[in-house]
Amino acid sequence: MSARSYPGAGDRRIIIAIAILIAVASAIVLIAYLYPPGPPPYPPPPTPPATLLPVTPVVPPEVPGPTIVVAAGDSSPASKDRADIVCSGIDDHRSIQAAFDSLPPSGGTVALSGGTFNCAGSIHPRTKTMLRGEGPDATFIEFSRNGRLNVSCESVTLYNFHVRGTGYPGTGTDRWLGVITLYASHARVLAVEGTADATTQAVFLLIHDPDVYAPALEDIEFINCRAVDTGTYGFLHNAWGTANRVIRNVRYENCAAINCGRQGAFNPWVTGFDFAELNDIEGLRVKNCLAEGNLESGFHFEWDPEKRDCVLENCVSRKNGQKPYPAKAYNPNDMSTHYFGCGYYAPRGDITFISCYSEGNSRHGFYATNGGKLYNCVDRNVGAGKTDYRIIQPASFYAAPTRSVAPSLVLENCSSIDSNGYGLQIGFASDVRIRNFRLENPAGIDGKATNLGGLNGGALTNSVVNIYASGNRAETLIWAQNNENVEYSGRIISNTAKPFVIEGYGTRKVQVKDMEIVSASLAPCTNGVVLANSVPAGAVTFENVLVVSGEQHHPI
Repeated sequence: MSARSYPGAGDRRIIIAIAILIAVASAIVLIAYLYPPGPPPYPPPPTPPATLLPVTPVVPPEVPGPTIVVAAGDSSPASKDRADIVCSGIDDHRSIQAAFDSLPPSGGTVALSGGTFNCAGSIHPRTKTMLRGEGPDATFIEFSRNGRLNVSCESVTLYNFHVRGTGYPGTGTDRWLGVITLYASHARVLAVEGTADATTQAVFLLIHDPDVYAPALEDIEFINCRAVDTGTYGFLHNAWGTANRVIRNVRYENCAAINCGRQGAFNPWVTGFDFAELNDIEGLRVKNCLAEGNLESGFHFEWDPEKRDCVLENCVSRKNGQKPYPAKAYNPNDMSTHYFGCGYYAPRGDITFISCYSEGNSRHGFYATNGGKLYNCVDRNVGAGKTDYRIIQPASFYAAPTRSVAPSLVLENCSSIDSNGYGLQIGFASDVRIRNFRLENPAGIDGKATNLGGLNGGALTNSVVNIYASGNRAETLIWAQNNENVEYSGRIISNTAKPFVIEGYGTRKVQVKDMEIVSASLAPCTNGVVLANSVPAGAVTFENVLVVSGEQHHPI
């Protein structure tokens, strides 16, 4: 008989170990099948809403050359004793101009004492000179008739005073000028505050007028300047003629436009800041500025001009669009139906927003198309103060059309909070890139908190949308119509019946992946996405999409 071999103790241990490994592997496969992994870790929330930095005093500028001191008719006796020229209180612009005319060609300073200077005519600073006051709360220049501060020579500095313009005749081209009108390059406007009534176009006007200054207008700086309670634009850029229409390298820091157009209005379109009216703009930098309570938009660029290399950083735009909503639907031939009402209106341009904040603006928080890039921006409570949204439908972030460049729009780490309409409205769009967009508690329009491709049939194509949405006020948090080649991911927290809806006969190649829907009302382990009957078969695919119980709620 042949001998049988029996496994020894060591062999038995190996067999047992193999059996355990097989059992563990089988359990892992079973768990993965029954409980697929959730989306990747939640990205960090956006930075808190921007707040204005403390305004630090401007370092007093110095201009080489002599200083001529001019006292007002109501200046103190001590100021008059120190002055080289004492004004009478009537036509004081003549005395101030005489001081400029007496400076040498190499430049110098005209220093105004505390008091009020009454100017029924204009002041024209010379090249390499400075007009200096003792503070916006101490030195007041009152312009009337057609008096203005016209800077038509290069390298002029304006510092530390207040201007007001009233009672302009309103005839001829002069009505389109500002109380302070800058025509020439290399100007600095520091710690100057101002206001005006509705008889002139702006408090601060930057304009290229070839009849006054032919070279390109560039290198202009505004620091700690304010336009408050005006009947006209606060800060306005413009250009006349056809040559050198590009205004370059303008810088704003710690400036404010408050209640522009609230005291009457030069026209129905008064904004706080208008950086591109008829001019093109390049190399604009706007940092830590405020637009609040203005008739139309807070920060504004007109549609037609070219906008290149423009950056707004840590700015705040609140309660703009004080004008009533139109009573009729939009008609291109009826100007009464035209309405901006934005915190930031920036169509068709290379314009970047970094850590900018919008709150309570009447139509849109951010309007950006065809080159707009927004990082860490927040809109809150858009549409506040209005109640009838049938004609004007507010949206925190609006882009339509946006498809002429790639990417046409970038939103990274942006948030819509408590919108009274849409959080996102994008249509006629292609190559949109949205990453870590937070949508919190939107009211929605017709039950929809977002409108992605459903704007008058304008599709959304070739785009990526990563969104983290929560709220129960709107039935549908993500509404996608006629999307083509679009990828969705992220997370939804809602107890509504249809938190994510896709519809439209034009839907093609839509992928929903790594999407978690946290709900107490939807059945767990389904994907929770509603496909309308209009969606063609096979047009939408799913990967790692599931509903989880509301008990597993995690804050987005």
